[in-house]
Amino acid sequence: MRKGIILAIAGLAAIGGLAFLAGCGNQADKASNIPVTPKWKGAPYRIAFDTQPAKPNPAGVTIPSIKYTANPDALERRVSLVVKFDTSGATKQGPMANQMIMAPVDISGAEGTLPADYMNAADQGLSRFLVAYCIKGKIKISVAIARSSLSSQATDDEVDAKRLSDWLPVEVAFKNPHPKC
Repeated sequence: MRKGIILAIAGLAAIGGLAFLAGCGNQADKASNIPVTPKWKGAPYRIAFDTQPAKPNPAGVTIPSIKYTANPDALERRVSLVVKFDTSGATKQGPMANQMIMAPVDISGAEGTLPADYMNAADQGLSRFLVAYCIKGKIKISVAIARSSLSSQATDDEVDAKRLSDWLPVEVAFKNPHPKC
């Protein structure tokens, strides 16, 4: 009788297992109802200022150092810094550029900081624009990084097409080292 009960239990377990498997169907044929969210949202690079805006350096203006974090699936080896600046305080009249596009610089890894000598060159370049337009005092700027293939005379549309980060605004002090205005 024991053998009969054991066989009956084993038979019921086998039938239950087959019924369970039959109800599952082929999962490869069914689409998942769980939405897949990407690991990285937004622009391929995120930038932030590594330091607070400092007092003007000998060039007359200091852009805070910029640190970046990259999407590991979209790493770049070279980037260009784009600086947009407010020209509303200019005392000179005529056509004025409101952005500066730096030459490309090498970067490596998913995290880092733009090189100090590159940022010094950006300070000097921005200072030349501000001196030429006779702008003084606090200046609103926005910075972004873009692909290295961006031309130095790119339009706003070209910048937006090759931009790798969102715009990061800051207000910096400008002390004209050559006061002619």
